[in-house]
Amino acid sequence: MRLNAVEIGQGEPVAVLHGLFGNAQNWSAVQKRLATGGRRVMALDLRNHGSSAHDPAMDYPSMAEDVAETLAALGVRQAAVIGHSMGGKVAMALALTRPDRVARLVAVDIAPVAHAPALRGYIDAMQAVPLRPGLTRREADAMLATAISEPATRGFLLQNLRIDGAAPAWRLNLVAIAAAMPAIEGFPDSDRRYAGPTLFVTGERSTYVRPEHHARIRALFPAARLATVAGAGHWLHAENPEGFLAAVTGFLDSGA
Repeated sequence: MRLNAVEIGQGEPVAVLHGLFGNAQNWSAVQKRLATGGRRVMALDLRNHGSSAHDPAMDYPSMAEDVAETLAALGVRQAAVIGHSMGGKVAMALALTRPDRVARLVAVDIAPVAHAPALRGYIDAMQAVPLRPGLTRREADAMLATAISEPATRGFLLQNLRIDGAAPAWRLNLVAIAAAMPAIEGFPDSDRRYAGPTLFVTGERSTYVRPEHHARIRALFPAARLATVAGAGHWLHAENPEGFLAAVTGFLDSGA
């Protein structure tokens, strides 16, 4: 599947992959900053997200192949690949299955392990919103608030609500995402390794990448470096963009 791509800049190709419930536009500020360093930065909408096509299959091998196909369609033989959360697992799967496509890998606050089913309630809350004509974003927010207390989280999810048509609709394929949550929370077993330059960058306050995950990281990505962004949680690129960009650009610009 060829994915929707938002592309800016010229130079060394960099692909950016968002996390669950996200889209390419979430990374626009980071994308612009990366592009100023002489890079061609392509932010992709993963399947069932943003403006990319919907499909009932949503496993990491399929999503990784989407990225490989999209890069080929864009005339990119090899790119640095940056992925956050679910997008980080897609990036890791791509590096393991198609290492020829990945010049270097950045996994943002995620590890190649199974994670707890912490986000399924978001899907239930979104599916419970009645998509009737005339629904306002404020009304939808109030409905989500019964299950999701954090205003910032609701605002992030509501970026996926389209209310400019005859009837509101979610850009997300919630049915496919709900069915695929066990696969999304997990990570495929693999006996392959990606030996290329790799950075795992985490938020200081996040628990997504733990010390007990380091052995698995080293087994699959033997050249991996680890970096921590101070004062940030899981959304480190939004919570401390300067710290995040310093870590990532330093890695992208390094010779090793």
